[in-house]
Amino acid sequence: MNGYTDHKDDLLKRLSRAEGQVRGIARMVENDKYCIDILTQVSAATSALETVALSLLADHLSHCVAEATAEGGAVAAEKIREANEAIARLVRS
Repeated sequence: MNGYTDHKDDLLKRLSRAEGQVRGIARMVENDKYCIDILTQVSAATSALETVALSLLADHLSHCVAEATAEGGAVAAEKIREANEAIARLVRS
């Protein structure tokens, strides 16, 4: 079972909303809207995706990593490595 299972519906709603925002941004570009207005919408879509990412990360840490840590050994080390890499990707983006 994935750590996000209990929040799956919320994640899907947030992703659907972000998808709509991105489609709206494409329409703005097609309609030659003002650059700053487009950038504002890009920022909102980025924020929406970051919220999804942080929620997934929290679920991963509290479920997958915690479970692996209880087992210990190589499984725990691998889950911690994965989490560290995911955090690094989020920080760089």
